[in-house]
Amino acid sequence: MPATVSDKPVFTKAPIPTWFGVGGGADAMASPRSLDELRACLAVDPALRVLGEGANLLVDDDGVPGLVVRLDAPAFTGVEYLDRGLVRVGAGVHLFKLINQTVGRGLAGLEVLAGVPASIGGALVMNAGGAYGQIADTVHTVFALDREGREVSLTREQIAFGYRASGLDHLIVTGAVMRLTPGDAAALTARKKQINDAKDASQPLRANSAGCCFKNPTLRHAVAGVGEAGQRVSAGMVIDRAGLKGTRLGSAVVSDRHANFLLCEDRRTGRARDIIDLINLVQRRVMDAFGIALEREVVIWSRESL
Repeated sequence: MPATVSDKPVFTKAPIPTWFGVGGGADAMASPRSLDELRACLAVDPALRVLGEGANLLVDDDGVPGLVVRLDAPAFTGVEYLDRGLVRVGAGVHLFKLINQTVGRGLAGLEVLAGVPASIGGALVMNAGGAYGQIADTVHTVFALDREGREVSLTREQIAFGYRASGLDHLIVTGAVMRLTPGDAAALTARKKQINDAKDASQPLRANSAGCCFKNPTLRHAVAGVGEAGQRVSAGMVIDRAGLKGTRLGSAVVSDRHANFLLCEDRRTGRARDIIDLINLVQRRVMDAFGIALEREVVIWSRESL
């Protein structure tokens, strides 16, 4: 029988679904139905982890200790359209869903994130984005709980958004207000399709992966054939130049289509550890070849610090 947080069951040895399709589970998992139940979860485990879409996550084969929460209850999945292009949205809302809704309503700003799989909470914490834009550009206010269960409200100016970073990692994001711009729904739909088509043409979107595995590095020194000092360059290009496309460890392989995608080729026999070992191998080879330190974009959960 599951334990409880308040009167909400906490399931033990619960699977953690990710887009890789491999990896371990959570020792305990709960889906709080309200802020009060989320506070109760924090009282049980102040270091709890929040599981969003699982699109940018890899869980080691042995799983993770402590409590994992999913903000998938109605209290965290609502979308409310306010005045002047403001949209209040729960942290558990799927970004795909919100993009489709806002584009259909003729609200511009999120269409640049077409093809980015995430929950709103996860997208805010990592400042999800790509070549076309980032979610930080649409943020008005972020709502969260701190680890003591206190409510926090931060305006865009109070958040330290940066490249794939927000400074929100220490909080439990519960929702946000997005500031969008009225536009033409047909034009926005066409733009969203254009971005999706461009990504589909160059990325293995249907494979078992977490999307781009590494952040695009900023060069600390000039690298011949790569870039000048201070320039941000494509991680995929650097990995490709290091001759790593097609490199394989067990069930894990560097995509031949886009070198910044590491794939799990077989969910039935694959292991998360194969992917982790391949990540480490790619980092070592790129450092050896160019002196460039690749930083992971994919988040790894483990019983140990990785």
